[in-house]
Amino acid sequence: MHRVAAVVVPPVLGFDVSIPLMVFNSVPHYDVRVCTARPGLMPTVGGPDIVVTDGLDTVEGADTVIAVGSGGEQAPMETLDALRKAADRGARIASLCTGAFVLAQAGLLDGRRATTHWGLAADLATRFPSVEVQPDLLFVEDGGIFTSAGAAAAIDLCLHLVRVDYGAAVANAAARLAVVPPVRPGGQAQFIETPLPPERGTSLALTRAWALAHLDRPLTLADLAGHAKASVRTLTRRFHAETGLSPLQWLLHRRIDRARELLETTELPMDQVAEKSGLGSADSLRKHLVGRVGLTPSAYRASFTRMPTATSS
Repeated sequence: MHRVAAVVVPPVLGFDVSIPLMVFNSVPHYDVRVCTARPGLMPTVGGPDIVVTDGLDTVEGADTVIAVGSGGEQAPMETLDALRKAADRGARIASLCTGAFVLAQAGLLDGRRATTHWGLAADLATRFPSVEVQPDLLFVEDGGIFTSAGAAAAIDLCLHLVRVDYGAAVANAAARLAVVPPVRPGGQAQFIETPLPPERGTSLALTRAWALAHLDRPLTLADLAGHAKASVRTLTRRFHAETGLSPLQWLLHRRIDRARELLETTELPMDQVAEKSGLGSADSLRKHLVGRVGLTPSAYRASFTRMPTATSS
């Protein structure tokens, strides 16, 4: 059982506290606990009070420790000490949104890349000049420490951690239970501009759904534009406005995701995995998978086809 400790540091949004509970509790392999330096009734920003009953002893022995909240006030010294000790013993450390300020106060982000909500990125960079702030990214990993942007990106990061631990199929199942899209890559732009009113009153959601159903085909920009009944130029502009990616970048991400699921859940030969995911050949599959996750297809399959027996642990 993978133990997760969400360390709450006021001021905090109640929704931020709920994110690790929502994502990790949807997967049977996690034991999630919420804790704080001073247990009891805790006010939240713009929401109802919450009660946190567990203290910082919950952090001891946790496999993943996530800082949630703060950004304005100095975190209690006992909280910072608990985070440092967790990092020293090799626990995976993460933060959601303003939790990056807590990790920075603990010195865990010194010399590392990190992100937070785009509206607070300049403040983080000013207060902690030793941190290489990446204001445009959804989430960042540097040296085993993960930081995320605002609420939606915090969900993305938690889903990413599930994927790292248990593979794409389990992460996508968790995303479906949370009624959110599958994991967005951390390098995607944090701020997506509001799309202009589409020419025919619809977004490109239907075209993206159509593309997902036809990933095994050699889709081109012209194919996507034809389905959307738009010019290639208009398609590209609207696609980037709605997803933060170009149409072909989005297609590649989805194809790699499909390949990962097939590797985890089937025994198909590599050339068939590549064909069904639209990556073309086994060589292409290998190139893109190594580039994305650092594992060859066979190594990835060996790592994640253990999933059916993991529930017994």
